[in-house]
Amino acid sequence: MKILAIDTATEACSAALYIDGVITEEYQLAPRDHTKLILKMVESLLEQAELKLTDLDALAFGRGPGSFTGVRISTGVIQGLAFASDLPVLPVSTLAALAQLAYDNHGYKAVLSGIDARMGEIYWGNYQLGENALMALTGDEKVSPAQNIKLPVDVSHKCCGAGSAWKSYSRELNETLGDQINDTYADYLPRASSITKLAVEAFNQGLAVKAAEALPVYLRNDVARKKADQ
Repeated sequence: MKILAIDTATEACSAALYIDGVITEEYQLAPRDHTKLILKMVESLLEQAELKLTDLDALAFGRGPGSFTGVRISTGVIQGLAFASDLPVLPVSTLAALAQLAYDNHGYKAVLSGIDARMGEIYWGNYQLGENALMALTGDEKVSPAQNIKLPVDVSHKCCGAGSAWKSYSRELNETLGDQINDTYADYLPRASSITKLAVEAFNQGLAVKAAEALPVYLRNDVARKKADQ
């Protein structure tokens, strides 16, 4: 199976190519250069693998939540690539990608993913280890102030926090959650490499969509997210 994934939902810009279990990735912190970099990354990965876009089985992207501008960029790019190649698309949560990164790197089977949503709020979701060594959402993804964040009552594993919210709102989150969180990885940002792993499972479950149906998830209404991006 061959899947190409991209993500520009935060200050990180990344693209990854999954070929039968082997992942190659290009990753760069470039908050204002996503539009300049992402297609170059895609072209570079395909060239290194000696593949054309039409040789792939599917495309994937970080569908949000995150920066309104960043999520819009990744959505537009992936739709353009999908229309051009007639490939199906797998939208993947950026919060799920953070949880997967924390599990892959540190073995945490319960992760509270949090991305700074600005305006005193956090995009967040609880994830626990599911089948095939992949993290699965427990409950719903939400946007709220730190004091409204809770862990599931049935968490049976040690839990860590992952994502930029743990840097921006560390004091508030510590006051709210206390010793329920064992470790935090505040420097973690969604990566295309993690998105590919989740996308493979989604593809096998028949969850791919057409280009026009590859839509962003902002978790916030239009007015609020535009203010947050300013």
